[in-house]
Formats: sequence, C-alpha cells, structure tokens
Amino acid sequence: MERMEFAGAGVTIVADAAGAADAPLVLFLHGGGQTRQSWGKALEVAAERGYRAVSLDLRGHGESGWSDDGAYSMPRFADDVRNVIAALGRPPVIVGASLGGLIGILIASVPSPEVRGLVLVDVAVRLETEGTREIGAFMQSAPDGFASLDDAADAVSAYLPHRTRPKDTSGLMRNLRLRENGRLHWHWDPAFTRYNPETAKLTANIFAQAAASLTVPVLLIRGGRSRVLSAEGVAEFRELVPHAEYVDVAGADHMVAGDANDSFNDAVLGFLAQHAHAAQ
Repeated sequence: MERMEFAGAGVTIVADAAGAADAPLVLFLHGGGQTRQSWGKALEVAAERGYRAVSLDLRGHGESGWSDDGAYSMPRFADDVRNVIAALGRPPVIVGASLGGLIGILIASVPSPEVRGLVLVDVAVRLETEGTREIGAFMQSAPDGFASLDDAADAVSAYLPHRTRPKDTSGLMRNLRLRENGRLHWHWDPAFTRYNPETAKLTANIFAQAAASLTVPVLLIRGGRSRVLSAEGVAEFRELVPHAEYVDVAGADHMVAGDANDSFNDAVLGFLAQHAHAAQ
C-alpha cells in the first residue's frame, strides 16, 4: 500500500493507493466519521483485479487537514476531491459511502462529468432521519474522549451491536488520536459534527437536482438492514436516475463494506468490469 498526499482546496488530503499507476482508476470516498481505512480489503481486491485503487481521508478526518474556520460544506469536500482527480490525471470511477457518495453525486452531475461512473454505498437523496440522528449521536457521544481502547471498543459495540466485539482492540488505534489531555479521541474534527436543520433541508434539494442530471453509469448499493437508506429512498432515487443499477446486500447495515465485505466487493467489481475500462 502506498501513502500519498494531495493539495486539496486549502488542506492536505492524505490517501492510500494500490495497483499499477497506469491502470483504470477507482477512487474510494468514505462516510462521515470514517477514514480511508474503512473499506476493508476493497482496495487490495481492486488492485489484484487490475485497477489503480485510491482511498482518501476527507478533510477533517483521519490524517487529512482540518478546516481552519471549522466549516465543512459539501462544496468544500467536492473541491478537495476535484483537486485530487486533477492531480491523478484521469477520470475515475468514484465509490462513495454515505458522505462520500453525496460528494460523488455533486462531482458526477457537473457537465462534462469528471468521472467514468459512480457507486453509491447506502446513500441517496432521501435519507431516514432516525438513522442519520443515530450516526450524529454516536459522533457526539464522547466529547471528552476515552481513557482506554477498551472504553472506545465498548462504545463501538453499543453502536454496532450486530458486530462481534474484537478480542484484540488494538486495531481501533487507526481511528483514534491521543490528544494533549491524555485521552483517546476519534479521528474527526469535532466541528464536523455540527448540524444545521435548515442547511440539511437545502442540501437535500440540491442533491435531488444533481441526481436527476446524472448521465454517467451509476450503481446504488443498499445494506439490507440499513436505517439510513430505506426501500422508499431507493425507489425515489431510481425514479430520479432511471439508468441506475441496484444491489441490495442482505444482512448488511449502513456500513456495507465492513458488514459484508465479500458481497460488497463482488457488486463493485462487477460494475467496474463494465464501466472502468474505457480508454484513458
């Protein structure tokens, strides 16, 4: 795995990359509160199948820079990713989960598209309020951090009860930072978790318009147990984007790649085989 750095729109964007540098490009964008390491083995599998796979830490997440003014707007995220695409030198297929998928919709909807295709992972225009509130509540639940890795693991287990709590919790350090107070804190900028209902309502309208203008190939993947993207939300999206393909991953929750990595990889690789091999 190769570590890379890019100049975003005023912040440094950190990424991992795998696969031949001149292979068809796949760009992975994680969800809010996640990092570039949230994709399980997807990068390795994509590289093995002949793709150049790149996974970013979005601004305010992981090792990437934080916004100096504490502002995290969708246009800023999109501008960061556009800078990365320009630096990579050719249009990718974007695979975006949750927040990353919304960023992908904005980028892919602008003529002429800067991407070859778009995979949306458990995200569409309509999202369920209860599910999104659960995510927000988790992200705001430990403002003072944790005394130990076990405490952090307990918090994750309470939030994701369907997953088996790992006996070895050391892997969580990839998602935590030791701050000056001597406690472990999640890897995101706390300013990212601020929620403005009016801004959210306006943003939903913008995404509906953007989705309706998509012309690139699109695959929508839903976790069958998701409380964020409902069957109704899927139906509404498919009306807006009639050409979109659709896969339901039974047994997976919102974080589909982590819950059902093999099924997720099969769906993504099938889509890439159709749409990622156009002339570079």
